[in-house]
Amino acid sequence: MKHFTTSILEELPSRYRANLINSCTGYKSSNLLGTISPAGHTNLAIFNSVVHIGSNPPMLGFILRPLTVRRDSYNNFKSAGAFTVNQVSKNMIKAAHHTSAKYDEGTSEFEKSGLTESYLDGFEAPYVNESPIKIGCRYINEYEIKENGCLLIIGAIEHIYMPEESIAEDGWVHLDKTEAISAVGIDGYALPKIIERLAYAKPDEPSKSILDGS
Repeated sequence: MKHFTTSILEELPSRYRANLINSCTGYKSSNLLGTISPAGHTNLAIFNSVVHIGSNPPMLGFILRPLTVRRDSYNNFKSAGAFTVNQVSKNMIKAAHHTSAKYDEGTSEFEKSGLTESYLDGFEAPYVNESPIKIGCRYINEYEIKENGCLLIIGAIEHIYMPEESIAEDGWVHLDKTEAISAVGIDGYALPKIIERLAYAKPDEPSKSILDGS
C-alpha cells in the first residue's frame, strides 16, 4: 500500500498533489452554478463541492476558491442575491466540463458550452434547461475558511424542479433515474448506481433494506 506523509505530500508536483487530494476522498456531486450580472450577462460554472446544509429551513452550501482572481459567479450572486444549482447528467458531461474554461467577463458559458438558459417562475438567475434537477437559491451568507482563504457560501433553497418519477413516496430522490453524474477530482466523471437503501439504524438491530419502499 502506498503511504503519503505530510512531508511527502509537500514535495509532490503541485498538479499531482492536487489530483491526489481532490480525488482520494471519494465521489462528489457535480453541479452547474447559474448566475446573471447586473448588466444582464449570464455565467455558468461547474462545481463539485455543493453539499447539504439543512432541510428545515432548506439550505445548501458550496466552496468557492479565494477571491484573489476574478470570480464572476461570486460577483453575480452577491449583486443579484440569487443563483441556481443544476445537476449534471450523463448527456451533459462535456458541455458541463467546458464551463471551467476561463472566458472573458461578459462572455456567457451558456453560449460557449451549448447549454440553454431557462428562466422559471420569475426567478432572477438562469437555470440550465438540459439539467434534470434544478434548484433556485437565495444567497444568505458566507464564511471564510481562514486556513486557505476559501469561502463557504450558504444559499436558501427557494425552488426545486425534478422529474416526478424520480421521487419516492417518502420524498427520497432516485438520482440514478436522472442519470446524475458524480465528480472524481476536478476532471473525472462517473455514473453511480443505487445498490441499497437502509432504514434508520437502531442499537442491536440488523440493518434493514428499504430500497423497495417497504
